[in-house]
Amino acid sequence: MRTVNEGDGRGAGRRLVRALAATPRALRDDLWTTARDPLPRRGWLGWLPHVHTVLLAVLMLWLNLEDAVPGPAWIATLLPLLQSAATVLALSRPVPAWWLSTLALVLVAQYRESAGPDAHWPWTIGGIVLHTLVLLLLSLRVHPRAAFTGLVATVVLGLLQITLAPPFHNGVLTEWGMISFVTAVFVGTSLRTRRVAQARLVDQQVLTAEERARRTLLEERNRIARELHDVVAHHMSVISIQAQVAPHLVENPSSELKENLAGIRENAVEALTELRRVLGVLRSEDAQADGVRHAPQPTLDRLGELVGNVRGAGLAVTTATTGRPRPLSPGVELSAFRIVQEALSNAMRHAPGAGVRVELRYRPDGLTIRVTNTPPRATPPPSPGAGHGLLGMRERAAMLGGELAAGPTPDGGYEVTAILPADAPKPSVHPAEDIP
Repeated sequence: MRTVNEGDGRGAGRRLVRALAATPRALRDDLWTTARDPLPRRGWLGWLPHVHTVLLAVLMLWLNLEDAVPGPAWIATLLPLLQSAATVLALSRPVPAWWLSTLALVLVAQYRESAGPDAHWPWTIGGIVLHTLVLLLLSLRVHPRAAFTGLVATVVLGLLQITLAPPFHNGVLTEWGMISFVTAVFVGTSLRTRRVAQARLVDQQVLTAEERARRTLLEERNRIARELHDVVAHHMSVISIQAQVAPHLVENPSSELKENLAGIRENAVEALTELRRVLGVLRSEDAQADGVRHAPQPTLDRLGELVGNVRGAGLAVTTATTGRPRPLSPGVELSAFRIVQEALSNAMRHAPGAGVRVELRYRPDGLTIRVTNTPPRATPPPSPGAGHGLLGMRERAAMLGGELAAGPTPDGGYEVTAILPADAPKPSVHPAEDIP
């Protein structure tokens, strides 16, 4: 155990050394750049912070001009302009603005050093306010280490100027300036940290929603695959039986024919075995699948039973069929029944008290399903979460090469329309008729 702890300690020490060695480079990247980083608009505030910043810069420009000390007029005008310009620049380029504002503080201190003991020194009230705002805008956009580095540089610069200045200067404002600088950086860093945490939370929520949708899609596809097992297994069983019976339907079948039919039956049995094995994997986590494993899959022949059950639950359902009803392929029959079943379930869940109409239209090339409901008469209960209803219906339609559309109706109801293609019916051929 001691060896492990010692190894952990050495590893932590190496990581600390690497972090300290990388700090100067990181600070250089953070504070030695002219990259544009505009202050974003914040909700209902819009451009209000930007306008207030510009107005404050103009107001402090006027205050600094009024607080000028004897000296060259162009210097007394240029330095306040630099400080106000740095504040406005901080709205789009905070790092260059901080450098410009810091340079202006140094020049202001040098310019006012010859002033009397009653003059504000080393900085003016307006200069402190503007640099505080620059530090706030800087800490809102850059990494906290860069913001605190700018704060330390400003504080050290102020202390050096006070230390090296003659004793008769009035340095009262310096203490208040330091307090305002520290407050601005702490407030800006806290707001930035909160904003970054919220952005990461939103990203995580988006990733979680995408993962949930992906998992829901996979679950629905597994459910559809389980339901289609009986359909595929039926066809494979028929192939196997026909291949086994076919030699007995031909007088004196050749050995090649027997061998080919035996191979067909063997392949059909192997495919059926593999299909059941795959289905066992899909059902391994489904506790309810064992109870319905051998239940026959529903078809449109059971639509009346389904509608009767829904009516018994209190939903007013009417049905209509156009075209000539005919048997469709088992996959189409199963998918059509499930689409109607899911549409009726959604109507019961989301439109209590509404009237529902189920329409089936048989076409030569397929089947059209239309399920509509009127506006709900009562407020539906809150949904416990994202369901599989529409997703499952779309998957079933897409699996068959069909289309499904769902959405609200102009009167406040809801409509689900599915178009399922159907292959042309193949003639029933006796196995012996294909054998020469």
